[in-house]
Amino acid sequence: MDTTRADVVVVGAGNAAACAALAAREAGVDVVMLEAAPRPEAGGNTAYTAGAVRVVFDGLEDLLELLPDLSEEERRTVDFGSYSAQQYFDDMARVTQYRADPDLVAVLVERSRPTLRWMAGKGIRFQPSYGRQAFKVDGRFRFWGGLAVEAWGGGPGLVELEHRACDREGVAIHYETPAQSLLVDDHGTVCGVRVRRDGTVREIGAGAVVLACGGFESNGEWRARYLGPNWDLAKVRGTRFNTGAGIRMALEVGAMPHGHWSGAHAVGWDLNAPAFGDLAVGDNFQKHSYPLGIMLNARGERFVDEGADFRNYTYAKYGAVILAQPDMFAWQVFDAKVLPLLRDEYRIRQVTKVRADTLPELVAKLEGVDGAAALRTIEAFNAAVRTDVPFNPAVKDGRGTPGIPFPKTNWANTIDEPPFEAYAVTCGVTFTFGGLKIDLDAAVEDTAGRAIPGLFAAGELVGGLFYHNYPGGTGLVSGSVFGRIAGTSAAAAALAGSR
Repeated sequence: MDTTRADVVVVGAGNAAACAALAAREAGVDVVMLEAAPRPEAGGNTAYTAGAVRVVFDGLEDLLELLPDLSEEERRTVDFGSYSAQQYFDDMARVTQYRADPDLVAVLVERSRPTLRWMAGKGIRFQPSYGRQAFKVDGRFRFWGGLAVEAWGGGPGLVELEHRACDREGVAIHYETPAQSLLVDDHGTVCGVRVRRDGTVREIGAGAVVLACGGFESNGEWRARYLGPNWDLAKVRGTRFNTGAGIRMALEVGAMPHGHWSGAHAVGWDLNAPAFGDLAVGDNFQKHSYPLGIMLNARGERFVDEGADFRNYTYAKYGAVILAQPDMFAWQVFDAKVLPLLRDEYRIRQVTKVRADTLPELVAKLEGVDGAAALRTIEAFNAAVRTDVPFNPAVKDGRGTPGIPFPKTNWANTIDEPPFEAYAVTCGVTFTFGGLKIDLDAAVEDTAGRAIPGLFAAGELVGGLFYHNYPGGTGLVSGSVFGRIAGTSAAAAALAGSR
């Protein structure tokens, strides 16, 4: 590494960082990206996702801008539905308990499809999300929950295509080069970064810096400090390199901390998954078909409404609920009626699973669970199911279980048809919600609400978008939208400073 200066330095190499780098390069400036991870682990949390993207679309014609390879049969037989800007905005408001910054949300929503079109122009490909977001109803695939599109090849495919685009456009990526601190001149302008490479500390001057290097989800000490007790024991779904370095560097130069610092995107994750993500498995340790069954804790009790809403709107908060259970685990229980509907991740080899032909045999296999209590819970649940209401997994069908603790609102089926299967889950942290305050140009603000000259941010370390919960597929789109804005703004700042 012999770089001593660049017009724009982007810290990070995931989706938000790549979009920032490509946008800055498009503006005609020199750009380098700094990646803390070695090349095989590069790409931040993006590399560990399934690649779902939540985007505004009015129907098939809008989606064809992103999915030009759809076959004639798909165009004729698949019901993609639609997802309006108002629905997107309302979903963001509702799931964050109306705390999300409405101005940031408006930018996210309005620029979602234009940004994905721009990415497509850079060689990024998208595909329908059949395996995770569609059910076959009456012989026809129907998408649900407003989420129909994912990156080609999932998260790893997205990283590969974005890094290819960076290479084509002359953006250098320096691996195993973690940023240590920001350089600030006598006027308070961020003018570069201090990095560590090959055991030595070096300085890279810059006309502007974009921080896009993730939250603090991989920092156990920070998780315990900000999220609370036992969060240091949670598993991490993604990269081991997102330790909050970008947030720390910005705070050290006076940035405003912002957002839900005690909140995180956290899901049901295989009980015996490794401490950090495994790129060979990707996000398949997740277990997100719980709306089709029930979840039991160590006391043999249900503890949440599994069918409160579509999975897209509950999965990111239920990891915290599982973490709060005795011994921080739960078992998801299903019967033969719904086994064919389980998502792809239930069929991987690395899974904590039991199977039985009778319910007494099943509960006896649920390690750590009061089996007698579990059997009573299942029997009470079965007796409460509204069997007079038709089951339809593609809509909120209202088939519930009134009159029992934590009544299930939708998709309740009696658990009475063998074989029975159960899957053990714990909490898997995806990313943290607390971060930095940015303005609509993605400039980082200081504690007085002024933009810090030369400093921009995008991705997980932006605070103010997510509180308590998260609509599925929004994280990547947020990174793309604000990454593009940050890169464009950083390039403008660098060009202005060079005049």
